[in-house]
Amino acid sequence: MASNTAAWITAAKSKPFEVKDAPFWTPAENEILVKNHAVAINPIDGSLQSFARFPLNYPTIFGHDVAGEVVAVGPGVTRFKQGARVVGQAVGVATKRNQDNAFQAYTILQTNVTSEIPDSISFESAVVIPLGCSTAACGLFQDTHLGSNAIQLAVAAGYEVVTTASPKNFKYVKKLGVSEVFDYKDPAISDRLVSYFKGKTIAGALDCIGADAWTICYDVVHKSTGTKIISTTKPGFPAPPEGVTVKHIFGTTLKDNEVGKAVYEDFLPMALKAGTFVPAPEPLIAGNGLESVQGAVDLQQKGVSAAKIVVTL
Repeated sequence: MASNTAAWITAAKSKPFEVKDAPFWTPAENEILVKNHAVAINPIDGSLQSFARFPLNYPTIFGHDVAGEVVAVGPGVTRFKQGARVVGQAVGVATKRNQDNAFQAYTILQTNVTSEIPDSISFESAVVIPLGCSTAACGLFQDTHLGSNAIQLAVAAGYEVVTTASPKNFKYVKKLGVSEVFDYKDPAISDRLVSYFKGKTIAGALDCIGADAWTICYDVVHKSTGTKIISTTKPGFPAPPEGVTVKHIFGTTLKDNEVGKAVYEDFLPMALKAGTFVPAPEPLIAGNGLESVQGAVDLQQKGVSAAKIVVTL
């Protein structure tokens, strides 16, 4: 019989992860059990470990992005079969269930936040997608938000996308479909963006992270015409100018509404197969096996550019 292991956090703010046995989970309705071949690291993983920003039940498991092979399906599940290659978002931070977290050999995924991946895309390439894609979709498509983060999703939805980046990444973001890209360190960035938006109607701003970004976005959106909404993944933002609304995005909320199905079932499988949506950014492999997770989380906290840290299993 198959057995499971996980990278456990035994108490708040404890390090390192402890790799030891975990239950072998059984999927329920609208769930599948996946044998993980790759997991990805997100900023929230290091934040949860170092600062315990959310109330969690310890011992627990972290991780949001998995790619692997379906080994079992829950009652009534017909969309996925055993052996299917999939990528999905692990939603354990929201459900508080250890089976729903990524840093283990086997993870339970909800079917509405899981997509089949074609043979032409490797597990380590596909696993960069879920949390970033979900966060972007929450900001772009949910009733309470509007903006543009994941460039490909916004372009596919018909938006003209403008972004900021460091000059070394200009070519990279252009390849993903942006109409214009500006140097985020340009002292005149606010004026340049306001000038570019003259005569255009903005749909909002997304992925506004940190004090400098908040200041710039507040200024640009306030001076532009259109929907003056800013979405951010970081809490603790300052009060915006009058007429500007700021909303906090939590990338797991799409599991409870129609957006999850629209992205992971109706859009992503066909787009990946057709090549109209490509996994991005590039995976940066930081080791093999759950023993590599702590080093990968530490590496992510030091900062990476145009890449996402991945551990293969």
